[in-house]
Amino acid sequence: MKVNKWIGAHLIAAFMLLISVISYGQGQQGVSLDKIIARVDNHYILNSELEEMYNQYKAEGRQAPEKCQLLESLIINKMLLAKAEIDSVTVEDKDVDGELNAKMNYMIQRFGSEKNIVEAYGKSVENLKGELRQQVKEQKIVEKMQRTISGNVKITPAEVRKFFNSIPKDSLPYIPSEVEVGHIVKKGTVTREQKEKLRQQLLDLKARAEKGEDFAMLAQIYSEDLGSAKVGGDLGFAKRGAMVPEFEGAALGLKPGEMSGIVESQFGFHLIKLLETRGAEYHARHILLRPDYNKGTDMTSATRALDSLRTLIKSDTLKFAKAALDNSDDKETAESGGLIQDRSTGQSKLTLDASMDPALYFAIDTMKVGDLSMPVSYRLEDGSSAMRILWYKSKSEPHTANLHDDYEKMAQIVLSNKRNNALEEWFKKAQGDVYISIEPEYRNCKVLGLAANADDL
Repeated sequence: MKVNKWIGAHLIAAFMLLISVISYGQGQQGVSLDKIIARVDNHYILNSELEEMYNQYKAEGRQAPEKCQLLESLIINKMLLAKAEIDSVTVEDKDVDGELNAKMNYMIQRFGSEKNIVEAYGKSVENLKGELRQQVKEQKIVEKMQRTISGNVKITPAEVRKFFNSIPKDSLPYIPSEVEVGHIVKKGTVTREQKEKLRQQLLDLKARAEKGEDFAMLAQIYSEDLGSAKVGGDLGFAKRGAMVPEFEGAALGLKPGEMSGIVESQFGFHLIKLLETRGAEYHARHILLRPDYNKGTDMTSATRALDSLRTLIKSDTLKFAKAALDNSDDKETAESGGLIQDRSTGQSKLTLDASMDPALYFAIDTMKVGDLSMPVSYRLEDGSSAMRILWYKSKSEPHTANLHDDYEKMAQIVLSNKRNNALEEWFKKAQGDVYISIEPEYRNCKVLGLAANADDL
């Protein structure tokens, strides 16, 4: 059975699939019930999951695999989850929260802003995160199970050489130009004038509510959390830890029916009204006003800070990696010495072609290797405006693959193959430990190497 390539493809697309399924469910309300097409112990696979996974490939311009192959990848994930329950494999909440925040930041980048996400799904960011948390937790468990199964696999240089030498010379891949680029990012600061303007607007709304105007109606009219605004700012019941600390601390300090002062968080400025508490949960409404990062952001201090760092780096008084680690507001790249990484591979070598971020592509097109740019405008994944300096670290010329220049790539292929072999062996043994059922319409599929000629495998 060849499960390996579908495992990787499914994990890469997993988060976007989760989002798509939620959207699918909303669009189908009142139309038809989703259909269960397979079951692995207590885990179910819905027809919408399969369809959305298939459509995701087409939307990205990639050739979609056969649906039987996609179904197999979904069943593999459910097997990993089922076996994790049997083997008591769990993940920590802090790891789930960190991954969820990273995914939400990616969504913000993809949609352009939190406002656009809210408009697309008709829900507040907080509520959307609440719905996605369980799915992200399952994804983390799947990844942990894979590491448990194949994490001890090692390779040797001899194995890498053997693999490379097994490739016919006329079949060696052509490697395009690759570059390494680092950046140091400094956020702009929302001007004091804009902050005071937003605070005063919320104070005026609070005064109107205190005089008898309906808080829910004010939220519908003025709140910029468009998802909750549609229902009068109602955020539903939230468990402790679900909201950002500033919001939760203010809400829990209220009595039912009370309104908060003006609360500032990473999302903007809130006016909160507590409705009720229920055990460890609380129910609140809010009105949110967001800074306009295009009109109300001061870039002066960010530009000055980057100019100073640039001077120190150019004089070799400070190394770029150290400057990024200590000063960059892009924490994801700061930990890797400021090097921008390819999301799909996790590597710092970026293919120099149309797949690169256009802003980065055109910026380095005017630079030479070793150059350090002047501060330039940049937009962070959370939608906020910033400035950054770029370091053009390296560039490789296009070439036919060879062991000297491309050892890392070859080693990664060999390691991946050995890990996938370990996974395949595990799947063969694990099939007897879990119950797998597939609906008749997919009985012609060969799932996990077995023909599904009956409902039960």
